[in-house]
Amino acid sequence: MGRNKVTVIGAGNVGATTAQRIAEAGLADVVLVDIIEGLPQGKGLDLAEAAPVVGHDARIIGTNDYADTAGSDIVVVTSGLARQPGMSRDDLLAKNAGIVRSVVQAAVAHSPECILVIVTNPLDAMCHVAMEASGFPRERVLGMAGVLDSARFRTFIAMELGVSVEDTHAFVLGGHGDTMVPLPRYSTVAGIPITELMTPERVQALVDRTANGGAEIVALLKAGSAYYAPAASTFEMVDAILRDRKRVLPCAVLLKGEYGVDGLFVGVPVVLGAGGMERVIEIRLSDDEAAAFQRSAGAVRELVDKL
Repeated sequence: MGRNKVTVIGAGNVGATTAQRIAEAGLADVVLVDIIEGLPQGKGLDLAEAAPVVGHDARIIGTNDYADTAGSDIVVVTSGLARQPGMSRDDLLAKNAGIVRSVVQAAVAHSPECILVIVTNPLDAMCHVAMEASGFPRERVLGMAGVLDSARFRTFIAMELGVSVEDTHAFVLGGHGDTMVPLPRYSTVAGIPITELMTPERVQALVDRTANGGAEIVALLKAGSAYYAPAASTFEMVDAILRDRKRVLPCAVLLKGEYGVDGLFVGVPVVLGAGGMERVIEIRLSDDEAAAFQRSAGAVRELVDKL
């Protein structure tokens, strides 16, 4: 029994930090892949040299050759252009679609049984590209967005109420970005809905801040975009799959009639385990929530049509 193997495509900030978390948790050997010569090798070596201090024995290598990724259990796709200030997610669409298509084809040729975790933006559209490029069933193509949006929402709830983030839970549906659909009545502090703990105005302010969470960080950094929380969120999905934990996490998956949507990747709560997406958890939405969810699905459909 060898260790699990995870390939992370894209050795930028998100990819390298994801690789670091996976290796340092002793979860899997990691292969960091990038098109730039020397970049993944350098980051891989740097991460490997931290291992004696951190105290793990996971192997980390960097490469430009997909042959090194053969037999991966999970392939995480982070490659693509990051948002610059003033850029919409849609500006990224055509460029990143081409990148995601080529890297997914290269990776699945060497790891035909892998589970794909897509992180590249615009997230929901890139999942469609990855599914088409791989030919995989929907159980094995997952988008990372909802975990990050929930993490942001949970952070803001904890800040607002002065409570531990561990006691906050957030329920987020829909596309990643401006059309996300947080459900405050299912978002709780130690089981108490936040609607019982703050005014509707404060709830709405936190919802708005969550939807714009990525843009807020881009505006502050001025060069580059968020990566600590995205990497942590990606790690949580990888951990749930490799340890077969049956975690209930919001992920972008291809809906086949659930929530009244057919044939689109939209964020919904799913059970994540060794098989990837093991089932979609469907809840009854109020009319307002359902309308917001359909708007979110509509925004994804527009992007997919542009592709």
